Amino acid sequence: MRRALCLAADLLVVLLMTNLTVLVRIFAVPLFPTVLLYLLCFTGYVIVNILPAQVKSPEQRLRIMVNGGNLLAVCVISFALNLVLQFIWCICFFDRIGWIACVVNILLVFLFTAVLLLNGMVRVCTTSVQLGIKWRLLFIFCWWVPIFGLFLFYKICSIVQEEFAFETEKLQYNSIRQTSALCATKYPLLLVHGVFFRDRKLFNYWGRIPAELMKNGAVIYYGQQESAASVADSAEELALRIRQVVAQTGCQKVNIIAHSKGGLDARYAISRCGVGHLVASLTTINTPHHGCAFADYLLKKAPKALVDRVARSYNAALKMTGDRRPDFKRAVSDLTVEACSRINLEVPDVPGVLYQSVMSKMSRFTSAPFPLCASYLLVRHFSAANDGLVDVESARWGSTYRLLSPPGGRGISHGDMIDLYRKNLRGFDVREFYVGLVRELKQAGL
Repeated sequence: MRRALCLAADLLVVLLMTNLTVLVRIFAVPLFPTVLLYLLCFTGYVIVNILPAQVKSPEQRLRIMVNGGNLLAVCVISFALNLVLQFIWCICFFDRIGWIACVVNILLVFLFTAVLLLNGMVRVCTTSVQLGIKWRLLFIFCWWVPIFGLFLFYKICSIVQEEFAFETEKLQYNSIRQTSALCATKYPLLLVHGVFFRDRKLFNYWGRIPAELMKNGAVIYYGQQESAASVADSAEELALRIRQVVAQTGCQKVNIIAHSKGGLDARYAISRCGVGHLVASLTTINTPHHGCAFADYLLKKAPKALVDRVARSYNAALKMTGDRRPDFKRAVSDLTVEACSRINLEVPDVPGVLYQSVMSKMSRFTSAPFPLCASYLLVRHFSAANDGLVDVESARWGSTYRLLSPPGGRGISHGDMIDLYRKNLRGFDVREFYVGLVRELKQAGL
C-alpha cells in the first residue's frame, strides 16, 4: 500500500512537471505564481529521480534496484497518460495555449521522460542479478519498439520485483537464524571446482553459495587446483592444499564439497595421495564417477583435427588465465567411461571418510544456455536423463546418493548446481540447498 501511494505521488509530480507549460496557459496563472510552481515541480521531479518511491531493505543493492524499477514504472505510466493529455490539450484548449506552448510541452514530455528512463535503466541494469545479459541487451536496444517495448518494460519490472521479494525474504530469514550458526561445522569446508575453471575472487566459481554459507557460520577454503589437468595431477595439488589448510589452521581435518571433475580429483587425493586421515567427508556434486558420454564422443567421434584445434585454443586461453601446464586432452580423457572405470578400481574409498553424492537433471534442452543446451541432447542420446554433461547414474557414489528432481518443467543443470548463472529458480533455492547440506554435516559431528 505504501509503495502504491509513493508511486502515485511520484507519478503526479512527473505529470505536473511535464504539463505545467500548458496548465499555466489554460488557467492564466500570473508570472510570480508560475515561477514558484515551476520551482516546486522541478524540485519534486529532482527528488523523484534521486529518491523514487522509497522501499525499505537492509541491502543497498536491492534498494537501488527496486527503486530503478519504480522509476521505469512511473516512466511508462506517465508517458502513456501524457499521450492522452497532449491530445486533449491540442484539441480542446489550442486557442488558449497556442502552437508554441504545445510544441514546448511535447518536447518537455520527451525530455523529462527520457531522464526517468535513463535513470531507471542505469539503476536496474547495474544492480539486478536476475536480469541476465539477454534482457539487458533487449532492454537497452529495443525499449523504443512499439508494443514490444511495453512488454520489455513489464518484463523488466516483474523480474526486479521478484528478485527484490526473493532476496528480501532470504535476508530476513538469515537475520532470524543468524545466531544459530547452522553451518558452523567441526571441520572447515574445502570447495573444489571442476574442469576448465579456477578459483577467482572477482567471479566466484560457486556463485552466491559461499557467502550464504558464511552468513550461517561456515568456514570456507578453496581447492585452488589448476583448471585443466589429469585427475592424478589435480589430486596432487589438492593434497598439498589440504595439508596447507590443516597446518595453517590446526583444524585436523576438512570437509570437501567437490563439483564435477573436482569430485574425481578429491577421491584420488584422499585415496592415493596420503591425505585420507585429513578428510572427514567428501560430498560430490554432479560428478561423473562412472564416466561422461560427452567426453567419449568428443575424443572418439569428433574429427581429430577439430579436437586438436579445440585443445590448442583452450590451452592457450587457460595459460593466459594462470594455468602453468594446461592439458585439455588429458583432462577430458580422464572423464571418459574407460578412464573412470580404471580410476574406480585404482581409487578405493578410505575407511573413516564419509562419501556421499548429489546429482540433478534437466527436463529439456532449453533448461540451460549454450553449450549445455547442446550437450544435453547429445548425452540424452546415449544415456537418457542428465544435467547437460553428466547422466544421473554416473554421479552415484558413496553411502548416500541424492537425485534432485526438476522443479516445474525446467530442471536443474550442471551449472545451476554451483549457481553459475546466479539465477533464482522457482522451486529450487541452490543457496538454501547448500545450507541444508552443510547443516547435515554439522549434525553428523563433522
